[in-house]
Amino acid sequence: MTQNTSGSLTIRGEELPIQSGKIHPKWHDAAKAKGYRVVARVKDRGTLALECEACGNIHASRFYVLMNFRPQCPHCVEARWHETAAKAGLRMLRRDPTEKNYAIYEAGCGHEVRRQFGFVERVARGEVEPQCDVCQDARDREEARTKGWDLVGADPKGKADYRIYRHADGCGALSRITRGNMVTGRFTCPGCGEGWPTEPSYLYAMRFELQPGKHAVKLGYSRIPESRLNYQLHRDPDLPRELLCKVPMRTGRHAQRIEKRAHKWLAMQHPGMELPHSEFAAYLRVKSELYRAELEPVILRLLDRIARKEARAATKSFARQRSRSKRIRDS
Repeated sequence: MTQNTSGSLTIRGEELPIQSGKIHPKWHDAAKAKGYRVVARVKDRGTLALECEACGNIHASRFYVLMNFRPQCPHCVEARWHETAAKAGLRMLRRDPTEKNYAIYEAGCGHEVRRQFGFVERVARGEVEPQCDVCQDARDREEARTKGWDLVGADPKGKADYRIYRHADGCGALSRITRGNMVTGRFTCPGCGEGWPTEPSYLYAMRFELQPGKHAVKLGYSRIPESRLNYQLHRDPDLPRELLCKVPMRTGRHAQRIEKRAHKWLAMQHPGMELPHSEFAAYLRVKSELYRAELEPVILRLLDRIARKEARAATKSFARQRSRSKRIRDS
């Protein structure tokens, strides 16, 4: 087939002149086999206008791409981007003009977010959450304030997980802290030394249902056990789990010492009851210190003994402080 038509075609907003010349039968055959129809030669002698049989739209493609590869219809690709965005709870607004793998979306909160196409696909599959940068920043600031800190800004080293915070309710020092540690409180102020080692903490026991009918018990310590349970330990947010008990400890360092003694006692008194890492690695972000369900009553009794001992120690400490204060007043 020889084409002699003059004029132009508007393809994706661009006026492309129609070129004269032969349209080879092998081009028609290749186009048909790959879901297209050759409409014309356009722009230059090496470019073809292809009509997509799926959507009916036309795009321009080099003839060697048609012959050697499978051209992707940009209209169909964009339609899939919009569909994927909708599944992810987003609305695609436009491509990012500065980066071909990114687009601008409207999140459910109404803010605009810049995200990579691959990330949006992961959101649509339920693998990650479609976080809004503006809303996340507001949550970060609120979380920092509950800990007595102010969020100053992003990490100057460019690491996404880090922020710069100011110890607003303390010494005013600036510190580079991960968002996760700010949420859990597992950090120490470089200015005044205030942090988890010196602040009150807890020993805890938690139950996890790894599989239907298969439970495991975690013994550990944390400044905020609820945060460990709800946000940090599990890999699947739907994993059944429960905080069985928590025992107040006077400092994080003291809680760490008592926890190590408890694990040593359990290993000596009940050998073989700690679960191998391979049995829970797919469910929890911990490497050890997870016990079989049969040991749950033992662990709870152990924590009860520790709680009574800590209460007696606190009472004696309070009595000594009162006695010391009385001696000072009487002197």
